[in-house]
Amino acid sequence: MAIESENIELRVQGESIAGTLVSPGSRMPGILFVHGWGGSQQRDLARARQITGLGCVCMTFDLRGHEKTASQRLTVTREHNLDDLLAAYDLLAGHPSVDPGAIAVIGSSYGGYLATLLTARRTVKWLALRVPALYWDDEWNMPKQGLDRQRLNDYRRLALGPADNRALGACAEFAGDVLLVESEQDDYVPHDTLMSYRSAFVSAHSLTHRIVDGADHALSSEESQKAYSAMLTAWVSEMVIGARLDRYPHYAPWYA
Repeated sequence: MAIESENIELRVQGESIAGTLVSPGSRMPGILFVHGWGGSQQRDLARARQITGLGCVCMTFDLRGHEKTASQRLTVTREHNLDDLLAAYDLLAGHPSVDPGAIAVIGSSYGGYLATLLTARRTVKWLALRVPALYWDDEWNMPKQGLDRQRLNDYRRLALGPADNRALGACAEFAGDVLLVESEQDDYVPHDTLMSYRSAFVSAHSLTHRIVDGADHALSSEESQKAYSAMLTAWVSEMVIGARLDRYPHYAPWYA
């Protein structure tokens, strides 16, 4: 890894003394977590702390309509939550320790859907989607909570392509690396939806599809949580940390 040195002056009681500031010549990858509808950043914090140890700057946040802003749950729209995600991305990308050209976004369910839309507006190098939900393009500014549940269930079982859906259209343009994680026993996001997403990533640099055996949508069991964490950490290590090693051959995370 390149090392940078900067001569500095320290003012102490009216006098000047010399110093040298030594810092890594490179900034770290940034990783942004996006929770699902009805969730919160709490689920992501343990994984964020673990991945931070790999040499990344991680960020979690609560979408409007959740936690401290739960009072907005009946009025918040997809437009509002996409704006939340854009604001979170801009804050992370602007952090002085983050390389803005090396950002990963990890989204679950509704957060995965929003993450695909983000890729059309911001630079994303790596995209991990766990059980990404899918929504029709119309009623965009209707409160999210008011969308017809049965219609959603039927819609997600359709074979859809990039021309049929805004999120899938964004997937077709995405040229980075992708991880798709499916739950075997998912009652909310069926296998058909994962296949629509998988088929849409026609420009991706790489595509990894994993299934958490026996898992439901929320990963309710401890075994499912551990299995997903292992999948995610392995993929981040391969993609994000591997890319950093290619760029900086002498780089090694603290645990090496």
